[in-house]
Amino acid sequence: MTAAATSPVPVDHDTLRAVAAGSFYDPHAVLGPHVGDGTVTVRTLRPLADRVVVVTADSRVEAQHELDGIWYALLPGTTVPDYRLEVTYADWTAVVDDPYRFLPTVQELDRYLVREGRHEQLWQVLGANVRTYDGQLGPVRGTSFAVWAPNARAVRVVGDFNHWQGATHAMRSLGDSGIWELYAPGVDAGARYKFEILGADGSWRQKADPMAKGTEVPPATASVVVETTYTWYDDTWMTARAQRDPHAGPMSVYEVHLGSWRQGLSYRDLAHQLTEYVLELGFTHVELLPVAEHPFGGSWGYQVSSYYAPTSRFGHPDDFRYLVDCLHRAGIGVIVDWVPAHFPKDEWSLAHFDGTALYEHPDPLLGEHPDWGTYVFNFGRPEVRNFLVANATYWLEEFHVDGLRVDAVASMLYLDYSRQAGQWRPNAYGGRENLEAISFLQETNATAYRRTPGIMMIAEESTAWPGVTAPTSAHGLGFGLKWNMGWMNDTLRYLREEPINRRYHHHEITFSMVYAYSEHFVLPISHDEVVHGKGSLYGRMPGDHWQKLAGVRALLAYQWTHPGKQLLFMGQEFAQQGEWAESRSLDWHSLDDDAHRGVQRSLRDLNEVYRRTPALWQLDHTPDGFAWLASDEADLNLLAYVRYGVDTPPAVVVVNFAGVPHEGWRVPLPTGGTWREAFNSDAEVYGGSGVGNLGAIAAEPVEHYGRPWSASIRVPPLGAVVFVLDEDGEPTPA
Repeated sequence: MTAAATSPVPVDHDTLRAVAAGSFYDPHAVLGPHVGDGTVTVRTLRPLADRVVVVTADSRVEAQHELDGIWYALLPGTTVPDYRLEVTYADWTAVVDDPYRFLPTVQELDRYLVREGRHEQLWQVLGANVRTYDGQLGPVRGTSFAVWAPNARAVRVVGDFNHWQGATHAMRSLGDSGIWELYAPGVDAGARYKFEILGADGSWRQKADPMAKGTEVPPATASVVVETTYTWYDDTWMTARAQRDPHAGPMSVYEVHLGSWRQGLSYRDLAHQLTEYVLELGFTHVELLPVAEHPFGGSWGYQVSSYYAPTSRFGHPDDFRYLVDCLHRAGIGVIVDWVPAHFPKDEWSLAHFDGTALYEHPDPLLGEHPDWGTYVFNFGRPEVRNFLVANATYWLEEFHVDGLRVDAVASMLYLDYSRQAGQWRPNAYGGRENLEAISFLQETNATAYRRTPGIMMIAEESTAWPGVTAPTSAHGLGFGLKWNMGWMNDTLRYLREEPINRRYHHHEITFSMVYAYSEHFVLPISHDEVVHGKGSLYGRMPGDHWQKLAGVRALLAYQWTHPGKQLLFMGQEFAQQGEWAESRSLDWHSLDDDAHRGVQRSLRDLNEVYRRTPALWQLDHTPDGFAWLASDEADLNLLAYVRYGVDTPPAVVVVNFAGVPHEGWRVPLPTGGTWREAFNSDAEVYGGSGVGNLGAIAAEPVEHYGRPWSASIRVPPLGAVVFVLDEDGEPTPA
């Protein structure tokens, strides 16, 4: 029988000094328990301690100081027992657990998937995750930290729990995965932390956690350990979501910047006030400008520093869950803007994360965005692509978000986007297409739709790139919907003209139907259209106060009845006069004016008519759902068209962008019967002049514009009317 060793498992002095400094790549090889000849050596780094005792279920073993704050104790036997450390300083004693006695929390399969760029639930492995382990001495609760930093020489965790001195929480390298890992007992939810990274240049850098689920309130920059305790109550919504095609249903979206809708509100305040408001106005969805943490509020969230953390400006991540839950229980979907195109250069965040170009492309011609002063992700690197693809699924799954609107897609698709000759690098085939970004977008969309049925992926894409909403199986990008920037630009340019001049620009208001079915479109009037000197919708309308408000009501009616889904930025629903600014609340005082309140009421009624008239949304993405009745009335500034549904009465829309009414204008009709005036933007209750058709019109067998049926109607000035075939009557076939 071999006698038990009387000295610790040997470690050379240079390694001990590196461990004591927190700069050794594998501290677990030295610290923690190690079996020797008949004994277990336990080493621990406890700088400034006066005494250390290793405590097991049946023994107390005094530790000896070895070097630079490293202590060791020899435990009898060759089985590692559950133990704690009793550490005495000058005037106090603490019993703590040992971070270095635990096996890696990142398993080999996880490491393999990260290397391959295929870990679809990356947030459960990397970042900070609270975990509890059982043991003979009782349960141990702490936080596992893991970070990808393949070019680091050493990594350690610093935070509240170690007075921001990281030597006692040095992490181990998990081989060629590039992942560094440490389980830290006693570190619980709410702890602030960063990673301290030793680069190849010998410099230490403190970095926020790329995978942090929470952050300090900006301008503070530390990451925060988060553990969700939220219980969801939206089971009915989520079950229905998984069974429906959201692209085929009614969709009117209220776009919101949370910080300026009503300033000073928390997520929980918004959960009640915003939900009540959106429900009252009848929108089907809200779309939130980016919620992920961002250091500069003036970026509106479009320069993200923590992709996995809802901004702490409005509360805890569970408070954001509560906001989504309340909207769902009210029957309102939630879309969040997502920004994978670029990220800011803040030195404490993703930029040069491990001392090298890690998340950003190392080539400045590919890795820097000249317009925004930001870095561009290296979309071809598997781990970076994985970081972003998993982030998309994170918002959809962890926060029950119903869709992601992907920002600045065009900047990702084109290598020469916003670059002059000589400032960009062609792809392998000499072209301008960013092949790696295309592949990334296809993977993101395919993964999101596969993992979470019933959600939407929406592209903000401003060019004529083909197949944005075509399936990836047909070599498309795989989005479900695309913002129709052409419709927005043409429509607003047309409406900027005085009514007397609009006849010369009539093609701008009809051109959208030339390409309306080339993609599956959303018609946006977004935040970008009411900032940077562009003014509000109200301010862009010509004429006096009454005419401006009438123009806004007519525009909204035209938008809501045009093929495609629709989106409106907050404040435009009551024709806010001033330009939007993120630093102040909306001009809610406008609603003291009956006329502005009338615009709001018109939109509420328009949403109601829209939702209960399937012809206005069932066939948004097919030519079968639309036909012109009159498209060339340029001199009258007038449009007339019919919307068809599936086994549902059609709707006829007449829009007059002239400043005068058209009395006795004959509208072609798709069928005979009685047509009820379901909506009139010029109704007196909205502040209009009251030019209407007494509730209904009767089709006459008078041919007009090639249609065998027509009726003489009153068309209001700067107004729109919607007629729906009376279901109680008997339609006469055309």
